[in-house]
Amino acid sequence: MEITFTHPEYLWFLFMVPVLIIVHFVSLKSTKRKALKFANFDAIERVTGGKVFSRNLFLLFIRLIIVILFIFALAGATYWYSGAGSNFDFVLAIDSSSSMLTTDIEPSRLEAAKIYANDFLDEISPNSKVGVVSFAGTSIIEQELIDSFTFVRKAINNIQIRNIGGTDIGEAIITSSNLFIGENPGVIILLTDGQSNVGVNINDAIEYIKSKQIIIYTIGVGTETGGQYLGNVSLTLDEGILRTIAENTEGKYFLADSAESLRNTYIEIANTTETRIKQNLTFPFFVISLILVLLEWTMINTKYKTIP
Repeated sequence: MEITFTHPEYLWFLFMVPVLIIVHFVSLKSTKRKALKFANFDAIERVTGGKVFSRNLFLLFIRLIIVILFIFALAGATYWYSGAGSNFDFVLAIDSSSSMLTTDIEPSRLEAAKIYANDFLDEISPNSKVGVVSFAGTSIIEQELIDSFTFVRKAINNIQIRNIGGTDIGEAIITSSNLFIGENPGVIILLTDGQSNVGVNINDAIEYIKSKQIIIYTIGVGTETGGQYLGNVSLTLDEGILRTIAENTEGKYFLADSAESLRNTYIEIANTTETRIKQNLTFPFFVISLILVLLEWTMINTKYKTIP
């Protein structure tokens, strides 16, 4: 759960809060000096209904709440929480760097990823839209978001190893997130052997994705010992960065160290029932502020009325 603001620049007005407190007590002293000019304090008590020199702390509290809620409303406060969801839009981001030729998962990491990505389409709602991104040293949009799974399958099957040096997971995150344009909650399924060694800084990519409130499920493909491709020993899986991405986007990290675990991972993600839901608080905060203004007006004309 968290609260975000669409116009955070208005939060600078919160510095008015301590000013309001100072003005309240300065005004209180001024009122006290005026009251001392009256000789009949019993009459003042009867009019005010209480102490002659009340600090009016409850009235101050009401005014502070009014100011704070009004500023939050101007700033576009939005409350985010996890709740039940129905339809999701997905982007399948699949690593196509040369290390994905490793055969520790048969027939290879890449081919296994493609096989079970196709099976994943059988598990999700037909109303979902799916896009496909492949990435190595740079990212390529294989398929924009579309509700025709025939085109999605073709895009998945056409992914090939790309001779572009390195693996840029950061760019893959940003490219994938930019495909979401609809109202459905967005989910990125990022599958890689987890070695981001060029391009966009992962922390920068995470900050970018968090502003869009998109969930990322990361899948690390590979065994602990790694495997071989083209006669060379492949690098083993770096799980740390994938956990970091998932944890910072309210997703989940999965280790797929076999074909069966990869298949089960896709099924679990497809059957997820929770998503990020937002509630815009601008209107409720405005309404509450208005109600409190009316309450304050009533109070200063009754119990908290000031005697000139």
